[in-house]
Parts: sequence; structure tokens; C-alpha cells
Amino acid sequence: MHVEELMTSKVFTVSPHDMIDRVFFLIHYEKVRHIPVIEKGKVIGIVSDRDMYKALGPKSNSSAIENGNQSSELHVIPKKVMNIMRRGVMTIEPDSMASDAAAIMAEHKVGALPVVKNNKLVGILSSTDILRVFSKLEHAREEREKRIADGVSHT
Repeated sequence: MHVEELMTSKVFTVSPHDMIDRVFFLIHYEKVRHIPVIEKGKVIGIVSDRDMYKALGPKSNSSAIENGNQSSELHVIPKKVMNIMRRGVMTIEPDSMASDAAAIMAEHKVGALPVVKNNKLVGILSSTDILRVFSKLEHAREEREKRIADGVSHT
């Protein structure tokens, strides 16, 4: 199975000069956990929900987030994405094997890999994408074993 079969093609991106409130908006409202940082058409970094929440500052913000910001006011620190992003991001190509991508993610403890072709972002592969496929494959294997066991017990 190749990365392109599992990746998400609709990728939200930010620039290093965007303010982190844009990242917060994408994470909170678009329900994404990893956002590639693009400059001059190339992936130069990535920012995750964890990076964002660390940048939010004091614990008072965490209760505002947990409450859906209904009773508390959320204060987003005015920082640029370049101040919170991780540089030197690992990427993968769409024709790479999904098992290689999973191994890279596990070895380097990263939750997502931007997918690039000819130095251009074409998608993102997250640990959730890999877990979703693993779950389907494992479920199918378990069902097949159950059918074999049921078939053997009926003869």
C-alpha cells in the first residue's frame, strides 16, 4: 500500500509569518492536528496542536478551551507561526510504501508527515490515517479467522 492511497489531499497550510491565531482557528474549527508551514511553495516546518497549546500560555487558557470558551475568555498570545513551528520537518513521497512511513513516524515519534512530490506539498499522512487502515485490515483478518474457525467446527 502506498502513501498516496492513505494520505489526506486537502491540507490546510500556514506561512511562517501568519499569526498563531490562524493556527488555533484551523486546529479548533477544521479539526486538524498538524499544519505544514509553507514558504515560497516549499514545506519549511510543521506546527501541531501541541505546539499551539504550549504557545497559548498559562493554564487559564486550558479551562477556556475545555469549556468551549463559553464562560472563560481565551487569550491567544500574539506570536507568529515561525516562533512555534518545528523546523527540519521530515517529509515523504506519495509513491513511498505506507509501512515505511509508519516506521519513520514511530521511530521519530512524529504524528504526521507532509507528503511532497517534486518539492511541492500534495498531501499529509497522519498517524490516524495509518491507524484507520490498520484497524480495517486487522478487523478483516479477525473476521476471516472467525469464518475459518466456524467452517472447521461445522465439518
